[in-house]
Amino acid sequence: MPPSFKIDVVSDVSCPWCVIGIKGLEAALERMGASVEGGLQLHPFELNPDMGPEGQNLGEHIAQKYGSTPQQSEANRAMIRERAAEFGFTMAMSGESRIYNTFDAHRLLHWARAEGKQEALKLALFEAYFTRQRNVSDHDVLLDVAGSVGLDTRRAREILESDTFAAAVREEEDLWRQRGINSVPAIIVNERYLISGGQPVEVFEQMLQKIASETV
Repeated sequence: MPPSFKIDVVSDVSCPWCVIGIKGLEAALERMGASVEGGLQLHPFELNPDMGPEGQNLGEHIAQKYGSTPQQSEANRAMIRERAAEFGFTMAMSGESRIYNTFDAHRLLHWARAEGKQEALKLALFEAYFTRQRNVSDHDVLLDVAGSVGLDTRRAREILESDTFAAAVREEEDLWRQRGINSVPAIIVNERYLISGGQPVEVFEQMLQKIASETV
């Protein structure tokens, strides 16, 4: 029988390698004919929890946070664009793009899990931010994206205009930090095996095959 896994994915909406990681993981699972118990369980992580509502220029942010030169940043973006394009995903980010706070997006993702729309919402948020360069901290943008995947926009607005799920998201972020997760994407298989980063499909497939052989 094809293998079945329990997979938790810790990631952020504004993390380009998270797009590549999730897409690569999905492709590997499809190649293997494998299934995921209950679907991928997505968990929050904020790369920039202190980012203000106005956001920041991406080139400036990368230079401040990592010390990268403009040339290094562009080379990294080119590599990310190429990797994402392998999955048909368009990365339109440039040095003039902006990075935003993602906490409210994570609150909607927490709610979407119970609605059976979490993965759809995450992928739609990736597309809104990386492809269409939309502000994913803006409530109108979040409502539009939520509605595009069939979520109740009236309920989504109630959540955004309150602190609903704020404590739950923070507790979940704290939990994964306590478990040693300090970079994303972090993919935890069967609550035991960690796969880090936006690995190539072949690497995901090899690692999943190894996990499957060890858990028979």
